Amino acid sequence: MIPVADAMAIIRSVVRPLGAEPVPTQDADGRILAEDIASTEDVPPFRASTVDGFAVVAGDGTAKRPVIQEITAGVADRLPVRPGTAARIMTGAPLPDGADAVVMIEDTQTEGGQVTLQRAVRPGDNIRPIGIDVANGDTVLRAGIELGASEVGLLMTLGRATVSCYRRPVVAVLSTGDELVEPWEPVPLGSIRDSNRYALMTAIREAGGIPLSLGRARDDRELQTRLVREGTEQADVLVTSGGVSVGDRDYIKPALEELGKVHFGRINFRPGMPLTFAEVGTTLAFGLPGNPVSSLVTFEVFVRPTLRRMQGHPNPDRPRVEVELEHDFPAPGSRVEYHRAVVRWSEGKLLARSTGLQMSSRLLSMTGHNALVILDPGTETLRAGSSRPAILTGPLLTN
Repeated sequence: MIPVADAMAIIRSVVRPLGAEPVPTQDADGRILAEDIASTEDVPPFRASTVDGFAVVAGDGTAKRPVIQEITAGVADRLPVRPGTAARIMTGAPLPDGADAVVMIEDTQTEGGQVTLQRAVRPGDNIRPIGIDVANGDTVLRAGIELGASEVGLLMTLGRATVSCYRRPVVAVLSTGDELVEPWEPVPLGSIRDSNRYALMTAIREAGGIPLSLGRARDDRELQTRLVREGTEQADVLVTSGGVSVGDRDYIKPALEELGKVHFGRINFRPGMPLTFAEVGTTLAFGLPGNPVSSLVTFEVFVRPTLRRMQGHPNPDRPRVEVELEHDFPAPGSRVEYHRAVVRWSEGKLLARSTGLQMSSRLLSMTGHNALVILDPGTETLRAGSSRPAILTGPLLTN
């Protein structure tokens, strides 16, 4: 068995961002930018009013003056404002030539087509200058940033209808085992429903990947080898569940050894000791354990950050924090344990409570959890009030 840190270092050493592809900007939320974005224009390209009011020459003072026109947003034709005149103007509308200030409508009084200013204004008041938001030539976004609502809005402001983003990895998913049936099929004695494939495809989508189901394979070495080969030919990453232990009918690891290079096959980790990592050509392959919890926890700790690195994500790893145990936690035993827990913020600290029985087959220990508390190997109970590191897998709870 190799230490967890060594396994992570091996995986990181071979992971690289995938190539870039053009993406419609309207669909680019959550994607990672693969290019620097520089503006080719000034924003705004004209002087604009920031309020509803009257465009004036500030040096005129507060004398009554005629209103020569009304300018609304989107209007290009406008008369120049000369000393002694004013133009009614709406928020966002272009300032007419000659005007150097806008007085808010609340500070004016109109009567008979004339406006009286109730207070003086200074040059530049309530005007948004050319290029104040973005200047022509400015670099506004750097490669590696995750695109969200504000970034998409900025790109659209600059007329970027498409944008270059790192490609999302295609991830082939294969379940193995004679005992598996589809969730909608009858379950004969000794069989179980295949939950792993569907849980893993959901986790892949959440991590930004594109899942590709290879179905389920009975315990047949030739069949599993063929499906592993097909998966590595069709996808950037292959994820399997089951068939990676040391039993006579565990064929995934031999298949990966036959087709590529296995970097490791056992880690000092609970739940999920028989995690296997390999390269088959340019495709990465993860052989996950068959127990549902082991499958999802090893995916969370090892596969998820890999998929995010392949997308060029600047922060591929989950946040890591220190938590205080709300109650005694059982001794983890001989391997480092990633204990499913619920973490909440209370009275200025993060408190963690276990999700209960941590059997690797018990998916209930995963539902509702928002953290994995990392427990070092040991035979002594971990006492309430002690501090442990944890990975946050979801939003914090509050009292």
